[in-house]
Amino acid sequence: MLRIAFASNDRKTVNLHFGGAESLVLFDVAPGKADLVAFAAFAKAEQIGTDGRTGLTGTVQDKVLAKLDFVKYCHAVYAASIGANSIRRLMALNIQPVIVDAGHDIVDLLNEVSLGMVYGGLSWIERAKARAAKSPPPPLEMVTESHALLSSVDEL
Repeated sequence: MLRIAFASNDRKTVNLHFGGAESLVLFDVAPGKADLVAFAAFAKAEQIGTDGRTGLTGTVQDKVLAKLDFVKYCHAVYAASIGANSIRRLMALNIQPVIVDAGHDIVDLLNEVSLGMVYGGLSWIERAKARAAKSPPPPLEMVTESHALLSSVDEL
């Protein structure tokens, strides 16, 4: 099972920049199945001069820290855009950043991951599977919806 995060405000499409995302959704993906296991909303971060951003408390803080904490057990993060600094930070956590066109359907991306888990072909999925076999992400009990996914090209 791989845990995948999506920067989305509608839980259906990838439509947000990772760093500025006001919400993220997490799916646990296995061949043929994906469960929505978590959804988080974040305070809107606004720029303060050139030195920082304000968030919940009104103090200068790093807007990405809360998002990194939320996705720390993920294998990949899909977003419409990801800044270079966030890419470095995700990679340092062994999380694959994936940039897709804004409006990309999450179920289509989940199907790609499902098929990649079965047939290979995406190196980040192979690395993530090896990492998940050694240290699976902790279980999350908040399954709010499930999707039957493709597990064979014969289903196309």
